[in-house]
Amino acid sequence: MSTQDEKYNDAERAVDRTENSLENAAENAKNKVNEYADRARNYIDEQKRTNQESTKEGFFENLKANAKETWEDTKDFAEKAWESTKDTASDAWEKTKDASEDVKAEVRKATN
Repeated sequence: MSTQDEKYNDAERAVDRTENSLENAAENAKNKVNEYADRARNYIDEQKRTNQESTKEGFFENLKANAKETWEDTKDFAEKAWESTKDTASDAWEKTKDASEDVKAEVRKATN
């Protein structure tokens, strides 16, 4: 059974966790807004440098192109990670099988 103090402390911790979660969510949202504002400024500056008119549609196209490039980079990185992990896991499995066979042989030798 929990005491009143324990229930109070549990409730207080729950409120603290909720408060921290909300603060983190707000901070993340603020960071995202700032990131996209920076991207918009960069797009507008680039359009000015090339004497072109900046538009919302152009900005979205620019974001879409950047997202595609980012996806390709992420995919390449993930593929390399997959290959190295797969090889490492395969090597570890082989070593485990070899060690298991060695142990079996030692047990057979010791029991004969």
